[in-house]
Amino acid sequence: MATELATIDAQRGGSKSERAYEWVRERISRQEYGPGYRLVLGTIADQLDMSVVPVREAIRRLEAEGLVTFERNVGAKVTLVNAADYVNTMESLGIIEGAATALSAPLLDEATLARAAAINERMEALLDHFDPHTFTILNQQFHAVLFEVCPNAHLVELVQRDWARLAGLRDSTFAFVPGRARHSVAEHGEILHLIRTGADPREIEEAARAHRWHTLQAYRDARGLTDSPKN
Repeated sequence: MATELATIDAQRGGSKSERAYEWVRERISRQEYGPGYRLVLGTIADQLDMSVVPVREAIRRLEAEGLVTFERNVGAKVTLVNAADYVNTMESLGIIEGAATALSAPLLDEATLARAAAINERMEALLDHFDPHTFTILNQQFHAVLFEVCPNAHLVELVQRDWARLAGLRDSTFAFVPGRARHSVAEHGEILHLIRTGADPREIEEAARAHRWHTLQAYRDARGLTDSPKN
């Protein structure tokens, strides 16, 4: 740690605030501090062997860049990078994944649905000791089971493309808004029920689309976003 700090000082030659800024920003960049990670100013100050004042200045600077968000009664937390891209991807994914799931529904046998249900049970088991990264992986696996047998190969390709874009945005809403996870698991159960009971494909599509957009809305609400995020 001391060597690392000395290197930063030597390279930057800046103030304590600058050093704290570079130190925290680097950890956000390499995902050591992922989306939703709480930045405790006192802890960071101790790690950097400085007072809280320059750390607070550094965090405010990161907030101005959109990398950090302050929440009442919580403090500073790491945000998702590129909110506009995230929102646009989630909106399009809601449409195309909903359609792919509806087209897949008649082709899903009981064994396949049981596999999806087992994944959802694993997600539910994580809720009391939440691990957003593992939860996100399982979430993708759950949805893949439901859409990958879609007879429209082009639609599947579009869904997979948007999932890849989400992965490139560093992580998921579940890290930033962990409270959304429990609702997500419940909605998975509702989608499975609709498929098992032979619901109208339009109803299945609407449920799958609403599920995706509920997640997006949780993210919007947490960040106080309008319909056109700028950062």
